[in-house]
Amino acid sequence: MDLEFDVVDLPDTSHVEEGDTAPEFTRPLVGTGYWEDISLSEIAEDGFVLLVFTPMNGSFPSTYIWQEVRDRGWGSIEEVEVVGVTVSTPYSHKDLIRDLDLNVRLYSDPGNDVAELYGVEHSLDDMEGVSEPRPAVYLLDPDLAVEYCWVAGEWPDFPPYDEVERELESLSRSSRVSE
Repeated sequence: MDLEFDVVDLPDTSHVEEGDTAPEFTRPLVGTGYWEDISLSEIAEDGFVLLVFTPMNGSFPSTYIWQEVRDRGWGSIEEVEVVGVTVSTPYSHKDLIRDLDLNVRLYSDPGNDVAELYGVEHSLDDMEGVSEPRPAVYLLDPDLAVEYCWVAGEWPDFPPYDEVERELESLSRSSRVSE
């Protein structure tokens, strides 16, 4: 296959790993109606969180990732809330949620500070001071313990959707067993 772009290895990163406690943060969280500053721990109070880092809205990796999340129905799983993080503005997030018909909320982090906290920042074409998140997925329990993580090792790279889905299905099974 002749790709119109080069696949490149990303530099190693010291990112948050399984077993770590996820860093807390508060940023504007955008839904279908409005946005407000909400901390990650506030979301986790209600259960598990699938935190999905993507490049900026409009990039093909971001679009493909969110289409896959939508098509797999992850935003409708009772036991977990799916939220995204990227450098795009709240206005751009509202458009993305509407245009892709997403059932998720998205954190706006224009300074890319959250990606830096998690160790998943990616400098754009070696431009000084310009970065965005590399694709990454974190499954967090209500205490913000990292139950699962995947971080891109090349550009472009996409989450192992089937593997993530197995993790989400295990939450659903354990929830049914505890009832």
